[in-house]
Amino acid sequence: MSDVNKGMFGATGTGDTSGYGGLVRVSSNPGSSERPYGSYFDEVADELEKAFPDFNDAIEKVIVDRGELTLHVKRERLFDVAKTLRDKDSLRFEVCLGVSGVHYPEDKGRELHAVYPLLSMTHNRRIRLEVSAPDSDPHIPSLVEVWAGNNWHERETFDMFGIIFDGHPALTRILMPDDWPGHPQRKDYPLGGIPVEYIGATTPAPDERRSYR
Repeated sequence: MSDVNKGMFGATGTGDTSGYGGLVRVSSNPGSSERPYGSYFDEVADELEKAFPDFNDAIEKVIVDRGELTLHVKRERLFDVAKTLRDKDSLRFEVCLGVSGVHYPEDKGRELHAVYPLLSMTHNRRIRLEVSAPDSDPHIPSLVEVWAGNNWHERETFDMFGIIFDGHPALTRILMPDDWPGHPQRKDYPLGGIPVEYIGATTPAPDERRSYR
């Protein structure tokens, strides 16, 4: 399935001053892939199906696109799937390279996404987990207990996107002040700000600069 996006970042009504406001792009939103997936992807899927007899109730869809495997996991099952991927000898994804937030305002009921790149050093394999949550209930289980290195990454994703990681040991902002309003990397965040001061000059805040449309 393809969508047409306008503007550089898909944001509207925010006083875009980037010069990309008139850009029109076609983005692809692939559906679930069919077997065989190719490479080692079938082996990963086979092992997960053994671990989860209710596979379709744990994993919403499997996408193979541009040589990469992405497992879309239901948030209620994220912790169990992650722990299985780490601990099962035939999988052994010992390393999670963090978590990145994504905001899709047009994806109703699934506006907030969290993406986890995983690495198996034992088997030299890479896959990706993706989980979604609605704006109205932005809760996703924390994976700090599974991969301790996710601690600061979850804090940053909370700070920038407003995703609440349930079970995190200390979910506080990490980049912005504790009393900062909103989450700056969401697409509905206004392009405002404060002037940046240099010696002998001041650069206006983004919403005060001229538009290039």
